[in-house]
Amino acid sequence: MFGRLGYALDDEVWRATVSYYLRRTSHGSTLSSLVHGWVLARQKGADAWRYCEEALLADVADIQGGTTGESVHLGAMAGTIDLVERGITGLETGPEGLRVTPVSLAEIPRFTFTLCCGRHRGVRLRMLPGRLAITVPDSPEGPLAVVLPGDRKLSVAPGQERWFRL
Repeated sequence: MFGRLGYALDDEVWRATVSYYLRRTSHGSTLSSLVHGWVLARQKGADAWRYCEEALLADVADIQGGTTGESVHLGAMAGTIDLVERGITGLETGPEGLRVTPVSLAEIPRFTFTLCCGRHRGVRLRMLPGRLAITVPDSPEGPLAVVLPGDRKLSVAPGQERWFRL
């Protein structure tokens, strides 16, 4: 949107825009914390987890006083799962392959999970501080294309586990 309005969107403009709206948002909706968590996760902001936690607690603590029983927070809960699965892990799939740009958060120093990517089933990602392992199960498929931070392009062959520095 910035480009269409004739503005260049660099890191400085992005941070100033995020800061501007963080100071002015009332957070009257359970979705507000979710959206702010997403924005801060992509900005690599340390406050991302605080907003994610607020969104997670919306139902558990019934912060709006009685609406939880009506299931009105379903969107916030689904969005929070998405925030953790894609926002904090930085997972995106596209024509280049699987892009992984995890956000380093003290609250989640390590994670492991399994996913499907294209025709590859059971791909396992394991992140430790500063390192990432990708395991592709044996299959007749070709190598899984992976893009890491700094646009480092590589591949992991079926039946192989590779470790990378982040």
